[in-house]
Amino acid sequence: MYRIVIADDHALLRQGIKSMISQESEMEVIGEAANGEELLQLIEEVEPDMIILDISMPKINGLEALELIHDKLPNVKILMLTMHKNSQYFFRAISSGAHGYLMKDETDTELPAAIKMVREG
Repeated sequence: MYRIVIADDHALLRQGIKSMISQESEMEVIGEAANGEELLQLIEEVEPDMIILDISMPKINGLEALELIHDKLPNVKILMLTMHKNSQYFFRAISSGAHGYLMKDETDTELPAAIKMVREG
């Protein structure tokens, strides 16, 4: 089973993502975080295979968290999920170790496909 943590400051969005992932038989959501600080504590406890990470979060934003996660768990896959279409965010995320970058306004079929693509490298 592929173990995923969702980090986004919007509970409704986290629940929607969790619902989409629950329909995939080989994936499970093992934790959720509403900010970067919660995320860093959570990943030490659950050691996920992948983190779906929002850029705009309180306390520690997704880009800052990404760099810290990459140091702590270098093998975890990171899929950035964001509303930011600015190429600076994209390039910073990828150069900081993100494995994928998905816009929040994509269709619901795009998320499972993106997870599978990142998982497979």
